[in-house]
Amino acid sequence: MVEIRSALAENACAVNEVLEGLLPLSDDPEARLIEAMRYAVLSDGKRIRPFLVTASASLFDVTPSYALRVAAAVELVHCYSLVHDDLPAMDDDELRRGLPTVHVKFDEATAVLAGDALLTRAFEVLAEPATHSDPRVRSDLVVELARAAGADGMVGGQMLDLLAEHHRLSEHEVTRLQRLKTGALIGFACTSGAILGKSSEAARSALHAYAHDLGLAFQIVDDLLDVEGDPAELGKNIRKDEAAGKATFVTLLGRERARHQSAMLAEQAVRHLDMFAEAAEPLRALARFVVDRRN
Repeated sequence: MVEIRSALAENACAVNEVLEGLLPLSDDPEARLIEAMRYAVLSDGKRIRPFLVTASASLFDVTPSYALRVAAAVELVHCYSLVHDDLPAMDDDELRRGLPTVHVKFDEATAVLAGDALLTRAFEVLAEPATHSDPRVRSDLVVELARAAGADGMVGGQMLDLLAEHHRLSEHEVTRLQRLKTGALIGFACTSGAILGKSSEAARSALHAYAHDLGLAFQIVDDLLDVEGDPAELGKNIRKDEAAGKATFVTLLGRERARHQSAMLAEQAVRHLDMFAEAAEPLRALARFVVDRRN
């Protein structure tokens, strides 16, 4: 049986080492930008998305260094999205992972530039030969991450999130919002291992289905934590959506039904992994961890 907390911590250490190398300190005049990028990326985090990359890649015996570079690229994109989401023009948050957000620590303009630089660095990492020996694989990774992060994915979801402040969303609309904002990058993280391993379409489809259910379960738990969580444990302020009058899975379903739905989705995600047998145990353990987590 996989001890998921230990596995996450071990993987996070390996990914952090790669991230350190990708964002070296600088004495150049633009060093403040690098400092802000490192501040955004190298603070504590569970690194769930990078874990999905390496765990899925292990199903296909992918070279570990390849998987870790893709995992780092995913984290760069994720952290860029957090930096921009926290801006006053977006969610206007002052805390992230228990620390002042980037625009508070530095300034708003530096935060915008740091987010821009993290996003572009991610694609640079994917395109470099060190990420995979096959240029077609690198190209596929770039295309799929661009889709997951752009207007048809994470950024589109953020636009829907902004619109939600002025329009009461239905359950279907909230599901679509979260499928784009949260689920698209989780989907790439899961299927990137199959891309790296040049897997069958069946294997890739199974991982995509797993990611779909996992992403929704993850967001439902996030919504629950936003009303039930401890700000000190979460490392951020709570009840922001409630204060903004936004519809969430909790406001639409109620707490108990939302909790039941997240557990059902996690078990459904697990069943999509049957074809991988014992090799997928880390992914199964993660799905169960997602619904039991407290931060």
